[in-house]
Parts: sequence; structure tokens; C-alpha cells
Amino acid sequence: MEKKIFAWEPVFFLFFGLFHLHRIWGMIDRKTYADFWLGILENRGVFYFILMGLLAILCIAGVITFFRNRSSNYWWRWIYLFGGSYVLFDLFAIAVGLDFWNELLLWMFDVNSPYWNIIWGFFVLLGGFVFVLGMKLLRQSREKS
Repeated sequence: MEKKIFAWEPVFFLFFGLFHLHRIWGMIDRKTYADFWLGILENRGVFYFILMGLLAILCIAGVITFFRNRSSNYWWRWIYLFGGSYVLFDLFAIAVGLDFWNELLLWMFDVNSPYWNIIWGFFVLLGGFVFVLGMKLLRQSREKS
């Protein structure tokens, strides 16, 4: 089976890259950032369901792609398996209201935490890596076309 980059795959990484890079906002203005996301999680309005649905669809598509291409996977498709599984668990834990997960989220959004910059800085770095990967895949897929 020939290795192929599907048209949606660069979009996956670009989207998740931007999603993580937006956390730069949290490095600049902790309180507004935390209030925004805790409000989204508590109110569960239209934005919440659209975002969670999009995240879930992309992660499920990634996991399916990983397994359908077991014999001809690129190294970065492991991100679908591990990262996608983590995000799907995260979405599940939020949806069903797992107490330990809610406590973890509240701890992560504690604006007085000495770990704030480490936590959100990690996500920003992850976002940068994933965004650059998405740009690289976009360029490679265009070159093959």
C-alpha cells in the first residue's frame, strides 16, 4: 500500500496547532483566559457543542486513519492514536462529569497556581510543533499533487 497524505490531514494539524497556540492568551491574561474557558465548560452553549463535536470528529477520523493504514503509516499518524485518544477521553470525561477530571481542570485553570506557565507553556509549544507539522504536510501534499 502506498503512503498517502489525505487532504484533511494538514487541516487536522493546523486546526489543533491553532487551538493550542491560542493558549498564548492564557500566558498574557490568566484571569480572562480562565474565566472564558471555565464559562464555556460550565454553560455548555452552542460554541461548546460545535467545538467539542469538531474535536471529536477530527480525533475519530485520525484514529480510523491510523488503523486503516497500519501497514503504511507515517510517523506522525501516531499522534492520531495517542493524542486523539487523549482528546476523546478528555471530551468523554467532561461530558459525563468525572469528578477527578473536573478537579484537574479546575487546578489547571487556577490563575494563582505556580505551575500555570509550565502547564500552558507546554500546550503553546505543542501547538507550535503541531502547526508547523500541519504546514509541512500541506506543502508535501501539494507537491505530490
